[in-house]
Amino acid sequence: MLAGDLRRLPERRGRLRPDSGLRRKSCKKIKVIICVLLVELCERFTFFGIVCNTILFCTVKLGYDNYLAATVNLCFIGASTLTPVLVGWFAETCLGRSKVLYGCALLHFFGTAMLPVVAFPFEDFYIDTHHMTHQLKPRDQQILFYTGLLAAALGIGGIRAILCPMGAYSLQCYNQHQLLSFFNWFYWLVNLNSTVVFLGIAYIQQSVAKNLGFLIPFTSVLLALIAIHMMRNKLTYKPQRAGSLLTTLGVFLNSLKMCCLHSHLSGDVGSWLDRAKENNGGRYSETHVENVKVLAKLFPLYSLQLLYRACITQIPSSFYIQTMNSNLHLHNLLLPIGTMNVISILPLLLLAPLIECVTTCYLSKGKTPLAPAKVITLGHACATLSVLVAGLSELWRKAYPLVEQTLSGKVMQVSSMPCFQLAPQYILLGLAEALVTPACSLISFQLTPSHIRGISLHFLTLSYGGGCFLGAFLIQLAFFLSGGNFYPNILHDGNLERFFFLLATLMAVNTVVFWSVSNRYKDLTVQGKGLTISPLTEKLLHDKACLRFYDTVDCSYTNKSIESIL
Repeated sequence: MLAGDLRRLPERRGRLRPDSGLRRKSCKKIKVIICVLLVELCERFTFFGIVCNTILFCTVKLGYDNYLAATVNLCFIGASTLTPVLVGWFAETCLGRSKVLYGCALLHFFGTAMLPVVAFPFEDFYIDTHHMTHQLKPRDQQILFYTGLLAAALGIGGIRAILCPMGAYSLQCYNQHQLLSFFNWFYWLVNLNSTVVFLGIAYIQQSVAKNLGFLIPFTSVLLALIAIHMMRNKLTYKPQRAGSLLTTLGVFLNSLKMCCLHSHLSGDVGSWLDRAKENNGGRYSETHVENVKVLAKLFPLYSLQLLYRACITQIPSSFYIQTMNSNLHLHNLLLPIGTMNVISILPLLLLAPLIECVTTCYLSKGKTPLAPAKVITLGHACATLSVLVAGLSELWRKAYPLVEQTLSGKVMQVSSMPCFQLAPQYILLGLAEALVTPACSLISFQLTPSHIRGISLHFLTLSYGGGCFLGAFLIQLAFFLSGGNFYPNILHDGNLERFFFLLATLMAVNTVVFWSVSNRYKDLTVQGKGLTISPLTEKLLHDKACLRFYDTVDCSYTNKSIESIL
């Protein structure tokens, strides 16, 4: 009996091991989730902390004109949006994810350390024993400022690409409603974080300690480094890898080359992209070309997001300058400019739960919710109306008399119109963002097969970053073509409303174009299917291409032979 019990004891222990293993795994998952949320919070905190202070710092402390300050801010946002794609590719192909992660964390630390050096009020902190103030020269101040912005943008890109890549989330088995719910709540959490940032940092920047607001990104990045050190490689989730942006770009370039130079060697093809296939004399396999053809169906969606994103970026640029030149006082209390940014975020915070409830009710009654393509069209229309309202508000703002207002220690002549009268344009643009961004992510996921969804999201990110640079280009173009009249340094002496009306016209055309092509994105039940063929088939197709290229055998005979083998 005792021997039998002793024999059973290891078996019982063995049975308990799987349960303890599951508990350990669940505990590790909870720790990972907490650390990822902490890193995401710190990274967003640093990013929005820099964005909501850049224009005020450039105009008040560096003496930049409005158009140049807006351009600097938009270029930083665009660079921070594009770097996750570039740094992610560099990590996969060159140094590796761990080395790039620690390198980007160091760059982030260096960049956010440079900004407080430039932005500190030197008259308060750099006074020697003889009560002499030591200030940086303007040239040295600008060098440090741009170095800090560049390093921070690269660091932000590395942290986003490696710690929190969208492609690493397990979304392959989700249906359309679950995907839309995920994206709604994901962007809801991001905007909840930015609400706290805009209220807290903007108030510190403006009212408490002048330019001390740049110290907060420096402090918050320390928390991000602590979180990275706590979990190390457990924070780095590697998304599914299939192809790359370079391969996709190579297929397009090779197709164009074959169309221009060697079309007579390829014969008739179903699509111009087919000329890049090896069996048509190109350089790429049929698998790569077919996957690119699936992505090409989404290129109208990506390209039409450029102007929309340029319109959205008016919140941290043109709208910000418009608010800065309005009356920010409320019962003897100076409101931070970030208050208006919070107003633009409120529709995002309120609409996500509302959309979730409405969609659930529709599905429970057996009805079909509004198609994502229609939601995007509605969002583009809201963005158009927002910029139009901004132009009308600018006309109304200039009708008010001027008053004195102090921002970061500088007395400015601003309109006496209360800043809250600009709220409608912020609300409309926030409503547009709440409708468009989750729907675009949903379409990018649903219309591409699982193994190339990462590339699809990369192209969507590129369109967002490109829209920021397009917005900066439009500001520069409007300033130089109008001689500074469309984007004046003193708003009362110019016609900023004409810039808004021009942007509204372009956005209206963009909305009509998207509405005309939106039919191809209405049906999301049939997902795009990339082609996967065996190596033997690719080898046979390659041999066929060689025979056709050198014209050593009869082409019809080669076709029949390979078709019989396949």
